[in-house]
Amino acid sequence: MKEILRRALTGAVFIIFLLSAIFLSSDAFDFLLMIFGLACIYEYKRMVGLRGYYIFLAYLTLWWIFIYLVKENDRIPINSLMFVTIVVDIALLYFLFSKKGKAFNTFKKFVAGLFYIGGGCIFLTMIPYKNNEFAKFLIMGIFILIWVNDSFAYLVGRSIGRTKLFPTVSPKKTVEGALGGLIFALGASYVLAMYESSISVGQWIALAAVIVFAGNLGDLVESKLKRVAGVKDSGALLPGHGGMLDRLDSLVFAAPFAYLTLKIFTYVP
Repeated sequence: MKEILRRALTGAVFIIFLLSAIFLSSDAFDFLLMIFGLACIYEYKRMVGLRGYYIFLAYLTLWWIFIYLVKENDRIPINSLMFVTIVVDIALLYFLFSKKGKAFNTFKKFVAGLFYIGGGCIFLTMIPYKNNEFAKFLIMGIFILIWVNDSFAYLVGRSIGRTKLFPTVSPKKTVEGALGGLIFALGASYVLAMYESSISVGQWIALAAVIVFAGNLGDLVESKLKRVAGVKDSGALLPGHGGMLDRLDSLVFAAPFAYLTLKIFTYVP
């Protein structure tokens, strides 16, 4: 009971902090995501044994270029970053489903961390912008979809879960839990469409399906990285939740796919 209360309190503080930044200003949200990205990269770096601080410099440079230099309608650099980030995510999926017990070499660790985490955080900050307007409810809705999926996947899996989803990587996750999380996230997307009409109800539902599917894969990818590293959590920054990457693994992995989905909907350039 004490552990549940600690998790709930930490989760509530995290959510309040994030939503406060979203509603304060776009700059506050951008800065917060940059800090979150640095924390995630730090945990990733320790987890995979990547030495040096070059990845932090590369991340901050990439962040500065795409947040402050690249404009919303500069399609070539944005599409290039999206392509590279998605390719890196697909490579991580290959690693997830492979039977290899070792992670990547130093160069691959660097590239994977830079684009899996750095690229994901950048696209999380790019999603809410359209015609220089900051769509607060859209980005808030994306966070809500992940939280609803995670919460109800846990509750449904704990109550009726029987079939293991990927026991060699994450023994506690079940197929029933994953389906429960998806169903409740789809229901939440229908409600969110009432508050953010920049995309239609059908598009919200499609976006929810993409985010849940990609987010679940992202969670499994991080679980595989932790299993290879021999650690339970990526860090200890958030009591009851582990590290920042444990909290954001689904979102950073799903972000480029969500951005691509919105691009198909012509929400973003």
